[in-house]
Amino acid sequence: MAGCCVGGLSVTDVNPTTEIDSAVPTAVREVVPLRLEFAGEWHDLPTDRPFIIGREGDLEIDDNPYLHRHFLELRHRDGLWWLANVGVRLAATISSAGGAVQSWLSPGARMPLVFERSVIVFTAGPFTYELSLHTEEAPYEVSRQVEASMSGETTVMPASFTPLQKQLIVALAEPMLRREGVSMNELPSSSAAAQRLGWTMSKFNRKLDNVCDKLDRMGVQGLRGGAGKLATNRRARLVEYAVTSQVVTRADLPLLDDEVLRNQSDSDGD
Repeated sequence: MAGCCVGGLSVTDVNPTTEIDSAVPTAVREVVPLRLEFAGEWHDLPTDRPFIIGREGDLEIDDNPYLHRHFLELRHRDGLWWLANVGVRLAATISSAGGAVQSWLSPGARMPLVFERSVIVFTAGPFTYELSLHTEEAPYEVSRQVEASMSGETTVMPASFTPLQKQLIVALAEPMLRREGVSMNELPSSSAAAQRLGWTMSKFNRKLDNVCDKLDRMGVQGLRGGAGKLATNRRARLVEYAVTSQVVTRADLPLLDDEVLRNQSDSDGD
């Protein structure tokens, strides 16, 4: 089963809105329809068989050789919709629509879909994809404790970032923060983000290293490669995590034009 977190909160902090009577056989429970949206196209999922997502299957994402032929599987079973990672190498991030609850779905893992809207993001080679799942009746809702934490009344993120580090994250995530439905393929390159901030490439790369190292120590996966080598798609993974976990939000966009930060010397902190 995939791990699930809300900063320092666990999946036990979500409350069931409906109680399923165990005496009612699964076969006679009404199936709640599930719809999938990808690149503006909608798919109604079948209830009598698995729905396959990948390079081949019911939803052919892309002719991308880095993407598994069969990567994700959606299936209705035991009164719930389930998402399974049937690949052998890639992982996916699944979050509630507001980003309050997030799971990392590793190869071979599966998890129930318990929210009204779920967002799935994954990276295959140089490309990152995003799709969403929608249902009219969710088995769970985010608890008041989680809602309070996301409103800033309590601390969600165990790590803190310097203003310059946060400015870097916002520069990379700017397209997604400004417009909904933007693919991660539209993320700026490192050189474009550095130019946006008025930084040299050495300054940008050093601060990007520091941000990725900090999140890696927190347990965020996908920001480091093997044997101390940085992951090749770390920018996409960083933005994926930062946006879905609300490390940065649209309210942080003014940081990009903050003259005080722009004039701050490189020695003021990483």
